[in-house]
Amino acid sequence: MNVSVLAVGDDEFPFHRFERLGPVISDAVSGPHTDVDLTTDAGRLANVHESGYDVVLDYRTDSTMTDAARDGLRSFVATGGGYVGVHCASDLTTTVDGTRDDPDPELRELIGGHFTGHPEQTTFGVAVVDTHHPVTAGLSRFEVFDEPYGISLGNDARVLARLDHPTQGDTPAVWVKPYEEGRVFYCSLGHDVPALTARPVRRLLSRGVAWAADGEI
Repeated sequence: MNVSVLAVGDDEFPFHRFERLGPVISDAVSGPHTDVDLTTDAGRLANVHESGYDVVLDYRTDSTMTDAARDGLRSFVATGGGYVGVHCASDLTTTVDGTRDDPDPELRELIGGHFTGHPEQTTFGVAVVDTHHPVTAGLSRFEVFDEPYGISLGNDARVLARLDHPTQGDTPAVWVKPYEEGRVFYCSLGHDVPALTARPVRRLLSRGVAWAADGEI
């Protein structure tokens, strides 16, 4: 199957500038049968269900979204499209104008959880806890230099990997979930180039995209 991906990010925050990190993410998930279209125009999500894309990859830090874009994204996934959230995609309280008190409820329902905070970047372990899923089959524990996210996770997610971190404990790091007829994959790893170029993270992201597209690898 050929997979077409719309990868959406933003340049509002210097630590997650999509102009710099978008090509790194694209390189991680692209392949002979996977094409990636990079954009910072979240407005394109309003009609993404009519665009021919198989997967939306989300690397936005600014959780501000128009009603049309939010509805378009939700409709796309609900009718069978794939959603891949990477790192800052779960930050559902940060906006260009500051922060909101509570995460965007509709996006949280889609993703399955949300970011709650993080300590400084460091090297830590990631334990693969479910090797029966296609995304993590054959994968094992690894270490990565990254920003370890705290996560509040709902009950409908299937956790594939957890942090092994002295202060974050065994917080969920990678999960999948259904969203009506579509598939959702989320990976909290990927703050910067060292993590996004780490082989285990690249394998998780590329497999996550493939699985989100049609449920297979």
